[in-house]
Amino acid sequence: MGALVPGPILSSLAGERNAFTLNSEPQKNIDKLYDKSIIIDGLIIPRGWDEDSFEALEKSGYTGFNISLSSGSFKSAMRSMTEWSDRIKQNPDKLINALTADDFARAKKEKKVAVVYGFQNATMIEKSIDNIDKLYDAGTRWIQLTYNQRNLLGDGCTERTNAGLSDFGVAAVERMNELGIIIDLSHCGRQTTNDGIKFSKTGASFNHTMCETLYKNHPRAKTDEQIRAMADKGGVMGVICLGYMIGPDPGGETTLENYVDHIDHAVKIAGIDHVGVAADYAIQGLKADGATRKNWYEPRLLRFKPSYQVRWPPWIPELDLPDRYRKVAKVLDKRGYKTGDIEKILGLNWLRYYRETLKS
Repeated sequence: MGALVPGPILSSLAGERNAFTLNSEPQKNIDKLYDKSIIIDGLIIPRGWDEDSFEALEKSGYTGFNISLSSGSFKSAMRSMTEWSDRIKQNPDKLINALTADDFARAKKEKKVAVVYGFQNATMIEKSIDNIDKLYDAGTRWIQLTYNQRNLLGDGCTERTNAGLSDFGVAAVERMNELGIIIDLSHCGRQTTNDGIKFSKTGASFNHTMCETLYKNHPRAKTDEQIRAMADKGGVMGVICLGYMIGPDPGGETTLENYVDHIDHAVKIAGIDHVGVAADYAIQGLKADGATRKNWYEPRLLRFKPSYQVRWPPWIPELDLPDRYRKVAKVLDKRGYKTGDIEKILGLNWLRYYRETLKS
């Protein structure tokens, strides 16, 4: 793979650089750095993917992203992957189905975007561990063990109980490890998160979450202990871009600075090698995707428990645009992050994690 990775990226990958250090002065060429960097988004929701989505993708500077596909049943999951495989085949100049870390290096070199198939719930496994093999063969490379509610694998983050993984859940984790499917714990309950980290032989991820220390008592947030345990086994935490999950702001909207506060805290706890970025909405942003109080906010008041603290508007304005991470990079630079550490947060940490977790 090394020969395919651009020079600035190779320099960032060289050696162990676990220590977080600060520049004495902000850099003047962050736009140039961003354009050369590998940019990976921990979660994109592809509802109604169309030409606007492709236009947004071109503006984003992305090298790749984890895509959230339909997990309602085994049949719907397979159909969703087929639809995306067809889309990729119809747009070979724009997209690559990413199965290994090498596909991201190829995407960067060929000016395409790598798409990693995955699911925000394990319900599509149904009652059969064998279905995990079939999902893998169709392209699945990450699975979130639970959504908010309990499923056959374990308890979700808003479930009344806190039972952790079931025997079936432990067996599913074992098979996912054997195949090379990423274990994601973003929506998992407290004990399910702990169990997922414990029972996974490879590092588990939180591909879209936030820090409980900065947003107390939100069911989706991860504690410092969980963030540290995730990092100790090699995982990555993608900091979610949804404003209402970054935290309440008594004075008004949640800001870009609030978002980077979560990155700062995650780096402090996990280390610079274990933090990334994640949108959790459409590539073009929520507003451009047509989100309104009626079709986005009000349904969530019915679907989610009050502990979710859903608010309107849900976005951080600067991040609700395709070039969201260019803005993040500039704030990181102003806060004194070294060039190589900015590259890690933008995508190199995900790339390293894919290399260690996905089978070649």
